[in-house]
Amino acid sequence: MAQIHALLMISPDSLDTDTIMAELQISRGNANMNIRDLIDWGLVFKKLKSGERREFFYAEKDIWKVARQVVKERRRREIAPVLAVLDELTSINTDSPEAAEFTKVISNISRVATFADATAGAALKAEETWLLTNFVKLFAR
Repeated sequence: MAQIHALLMISPDSLDTDTIMAELQISRGNANMNIRDLIDWGLVFKKLKSGERREFFYAEKDIWKVARQVVKERRRREIAPVLAVLDELTSINTDSPEAAEFTKVISNISRVATFADATAGAALKAEETWLLTNFVKLFAR
């Protein structure tokens, strides 16, 4: 999927599936499945050309938009489900020492996941300059 995304990002024109397959030497099934996933992630878009029956695809070129979209999708697909399960796990009966210890560990994991979610939320709301400034500060220490 990353190879297809990279190819579409560096391509000055939209590409059809056959061209993607030839450039990357991949099967049609691999190309189609990964293109659909990239479309689902909001990183690649379909383009129709007049007089052509084939579908053409192009990628978002603004790297900040790409980064925000990846964070948004990772948050939705990975962090949100984990938080939901952790929320369910914190409501177990803690009568036994094992259950109490389990609840304690789950609570700690939940705090980390909640922090990751809040950080992702802040990154999505952040302006490009604010984000870049804070990354530089973080790594300059």
